[in-house]
Amino acid sequence: MWKLLRKLVLSLIVIVAIIGLVKREQITRLMAVNSLFAEEKIVGNFSNMDTMFLTRTMSLGDGPVSPLPDGTPATLPDETSAWITERALTGLVVLKDGQIVSEEYFQGTGSEDLRISWSVAKSFLSALFGILVEEGTIASLDDPVTKYAPDLAGSAYDGASLRNVLNMASGVEFDEDYLDFWSDINKMGRVLAMGGSLDDFAAALDEHRNQPGEGWHYVSIDTHVIGMVARGATGRSVPELLQEKVLVPMGLEAAPYYVTDGHGAAFVLGGLNLRTRDYARFGQMFLQGGAWNGAQIVPSDWVAASTKPSAPTRTGSTQYGYQWWIASDALSDGSGGEYFARGVYGQYIYINEGANVVIAVNSADRLFREPGSFEQNLSAFRAIAAAL
Repeated sequence: MWKLLRKLVLSLIVIVAIIGLVKREQITRLMAVNSLFAEEKIVGNFSNMDTMFLTRTMSLGDGPVSPLPDGTPATLPDETSAWITERALTGLVVLKDGQIVSEEYFQGTGSEDLRISWSVAKSFLSALFGILVEEGTIASLDDPVTKYAPDLAGSAYDGASLRNVLNMASGVEFDEDYLDFWSDINKMGRVLAMGGSLDDFAAALDEHRNQPGEGWHYVSIDTHVIGMVARGATGRSVPELLQEKVLVPMGLEAAPYYVTDGHGAAFVLGGLNLRTRDYARFGQMFLQGGAWNGAQIVPSDWVAASTKPSAPTRTGSTQYGYQWWIASDALSDGSGGEYFARGVYGQYIYINEGANVVIAVNSADRLFREPGSFEQNLSAFRAIAAAL
């Protein structure tokens, strides 16, 4: 009896060991997800996502790097130092009239770090989408998503338009609570870590919060669906498209990369990694109406339309366009010229057309959801713009 029991135990140990070896990478990534935002690891993790996840690096092409010129160094407002500390900034690049007037890095990070964008990546995908619309690859924003992403037929996305998902108004039920282990956003993170398919994850969603277009509900999976549409319309990957149509023409300083799922699909809703200077460069390109070095990269009409409040947000709340944010007190017609890309844990590209200022920020702000944190960030951006 005991011999049989020992054999069973040894067999189980061998089986577990084999599974551990076969699934070692997936288990390692899962452990990385579970400690990604730990206080002692978050700063280093945000600069080294390629050591923890599947990734795809994009080429800079054969074109020259287009460096951002240095301007006269600016003195930032006195309250900036306290803001940098309280909001756990790791990088700050300020442009005035297209020139760097302030550049600082904190918490052991540096100018060469490729920092995770989180949801700032959504605004990059929006820029690419605008190009595809201009080229005619995508016929109309009122087309159903299933026209280009047929795998979504029968899912909660069946009946939603491209405009709906760009506006975060798909009506799909999705829990975006990063602090809840069982939320949809964290389930999706575990799918990513284990090498699963984000397409399958999106197609499996079958519950509605409301009808498409009836209300605004920020759900990051909407952005993945935008990526599915771009891939379906072109037959090409998002990294390949973004590289060719946006990043190479901008002449970035360093080759960026995307985190991907186990099937090679880019984590377009938050997996783009760039230098802080290159985030600022993207913002400057938008400030210039989509133009860079004399070439029109993103159609100017799309720049204007995507950064104008168009989503059905509640009165008095932060407004939303096509994967871009607009402050609650901004003019409803978008003529105020102030908008921003925004990611969890304090990632921003802030653009102020009136002041001709762009501010790119990377952070490791574990308290980014505490009351008043967003207002503190926006106040700091506006104070810096006003001081310049």
